[in-house]
Amino acid sequence: MSTDSDAGGDGEMEKINVRVPQSLLAQVDEVWEERGYANKSEFIRDALRDAVNPPAQLSEEALKHLVESREQREQGETVSQDDVKNRLGIDD
Repeated sequence: MSTDSDAGGDGEMEKINVRVPQSLLAQVDEVWEERGYANKSEFIRDALRDAVNPPAQLSEEALKHLVESREQREQGETVSQDDVKNRLGIDD
């Protein structure tokens, strides 16, 4: 491993070598730019961060409530915040 300094503010960076199957690398090459990353290394660093600190998972109950809310919205059973403010005469 060698140590490189990073101007991005994360402090010192370690350079590592990783062997991956060609098919996986081809997939990375196809998507890193599409997903808004400046380069492949940034994409891989973000993937490593997600592996170490996975994003929060919603419970089954929360997912059920989201589906119910979507259905209510699609059926016109909800009112937007702006509509409520207008009905009540509330200004921002």
